[in-house]
Amino acid sequence: MKVISAFLVSLLLPAFGMAADSLFVNSPDGKISVTIRNEKNLSYTIRYEGTVILQPSYIDLVLGNGTSLSDNMGITRNALQAFNRKIRSPVPEKRRVIRDYYNQLTIQFNQPYTLLFRVYNDGVAYRIVTRFKDSIFIKNELAQFNFSSNKKVLLPIVQSRKEADRFHTSFEELYSLKSIDSLTTETMAYSPLLAGAGEEVKVAITESDLEDYPGMFLRGNEGHGLTGVFAPYPLEETMTSGEFPQAIVTKRADFIARTKGARSLPWRVLMIAINDEDLPANDLVYRLGSPSRVNDVSWIRPGKATEEWIIGSNLFNVPFKSGVNTATYKYYIDFAAKFGLERIMMDAGWSNFQNLFDINPEMNIDTIVAYAKTKNIKLSMWTLCSTLDRQLDSALKQFNKWGVDFIMTDFMDRDDQKMVNFYHRIAKACAEHRIMIMYHGAFPPKGFNRTWPNAVTREGVLGSEYNGWSNKPDPEHDVTLPFTRMLAGAMDYEPGLLDNATKAQFRPIEKKVMSQGTRCHQLAMFVVYDSPIQLFSGNPSQGLMEPAFMHLLGSIPTTWDETKVLKAKVSDYIITARKKGDDWFVGGMTDWTGREFNLDLRFLDADRYDAEWCVDGINAETYPADYVIKKFVLQRDQPLNIKMASGGGFVLKLTKQRR
Repeated sequence: MKVISAFLVSLLLPAFGMAADSLFVNSPDGKISVTIRNEKNLSYTIRYEGTVILQPSYIDLVLGNGTSLSDNMGITRNALQAFNRKIRSPVPEKRRVIRDYYNQLTIQFNQPYTLLFRVYNDGVAYRIVTRFKDSIFIKNELAQFNFSSNKKVLLPIVQSRKEADRFHTSFEELYSLKSIDSLTTETMAYSPLLAGAGEEVKVAITESDLEDYPGMFLRGNEGHGLTGVFAPYPLEETMTSGEFPQAIVTKRADFIARTKGARSLPWRVLMIAINDEDLPANDLVYRLGSPSRVNDVSWIRPGKATEEWIIGSNLFNVPFKSGVNTATYKYYIDFAAKFGLERIMMDAGWSNFQNLFDINPEMNIDTIVAYAKTKNIKLSMWTLCSTLDRQLDSALKQFNKWGVDFIMTDFMDRDDQKMVNFYHRIAKACAEHRIMIMYHGAFPPKGFNRTWPNAVTREGVLGSEYNGWSNKPDPEHDVTLPFTRMLAGAMDYEPGLLDNATKAQFRPIEKKVMSQGTRCHQLAMFVVYDSPIQLFSGNPSQGLMEPAFMHLLGSIPTTWDETKVLKAKVSDYIITARKKGDDWFVGGMTDWTGREFNLDLRFLDADRYDAEWCVDGINAETYPADYVIKKFVLQRDQPLNIKMASGGGFVLKLTKQRR
């Protein structure tokens, strides 16, 4: 990660005290202010333009020996610093150049602790820094977020599993809108979550720079708020049986982490927005991640790939028996090459799940590798995380020999300290072999992708695969994700299903998977959703019958120079504009309500563009696969009328006219 400019002012004076026991720090634009009070306990309050948006909320850290940050706590020094710098992202999910502009308050205590508060124009973050000489056991961390009693919260509540404790989850839940007073201490959710509804100031809560420490869940508390919950350290594990075995924790310690005594704990992040449009383009979590540990990033080349698992390789109009076999993968390679996709994913089934060197006998891997090279298509491969971990060095060497530049690993389903460390270990090993990686059955990135830019995307989202066995991923869910899950980093939804249905028509059918909402709704996900590698999950046999649609889909970039959210309302609709080079792509999605907008295009750089527009067809309300592709010349000073059907969407590709 390259810092391309920096400006720093250090005020070696105490932060202005409202009282002897109070400190405060403001955002650079002065709209957000944080007050920190050191009384019997350490608390902070956040105001937006003078109005309290976060009630006094407590911070503490309890060690294994029973001592805590709050014991005999006195402030020995504090300092304010102003930072204004720019970060150039090697894998730009939202924008290539990111402004990192904030004021930081550093508070040192007489105990071996420091507290950092950063206040940005779009959020607040704090972290605890420990200064012990020897390693420590951390028994618990107190992270509180207290609101007013009538606050609404949009959150993904963890569902309990019969075979495991509540800290086992794939991080794939629907978001539910709840009153904060209805959340009990037994209600546990993972982050990000969003507090606030309607016209009020919205606060999204998550974390960043998670390393050698468990992730933060959140539960209700008695003070109209949320309190952090952390998985205790795993002492004993057992492997499950079945198709995809995974490690289940059977015994946990009475501490959450054993770690270095001198270190920084993860950032606790509050993203703040007055307007709904301000949330999806917010990259605060990325800014707070540790800088890249990959020096040479020239080999990291994201893009689009095919994905056969969701449709079960259920091809048609082919002269061979489809399945996990050589002929099918050669067909996918031809399809990718025809429509501008860079690689194919060889999902679960190409090898024995528990031995990556035991290749499916229906496949000739050498033939597939050689054929892919003739078509200039890269191969990507799925792995089971426990198998990858056990065979890591030899497997990565073999992937290099095959020319595999991207792998997926799956079924972690935890974020305790031991599992978090697994993510870092695997990303480091992959970087050493110049391999990109995606985690499935995984918690959201939370700044990990800045530290390891080869970790290009992450699941941790209820996406397309759920269409095969449920009706959960509907258009309302789809337009909730940009304001919630996506705030913590890229997400692998796997869009592009070509069998589309209304709410009444939809049925979950294995290997003939359809989506709810229109074809254009699915297409718009490639523009609206952050993911430097996008997996096209539709059936290529259907795609070959619609070449104009597939060429448009194949032309959509996956990394961007700039992102602007033009119109948005949480869980209702979103219209996003993205720039790549001289060209722009605009994507829009709506929930089950059809909508019409007049789009102001004066943000564009040039006066005239060649436009290619894929919009819901006249019968999309009843036949959602109906769409129209139009080509015309667009002028920047003329507003564009946009109509989206129920569950609909659109994509507008704008190519700058060359003189």
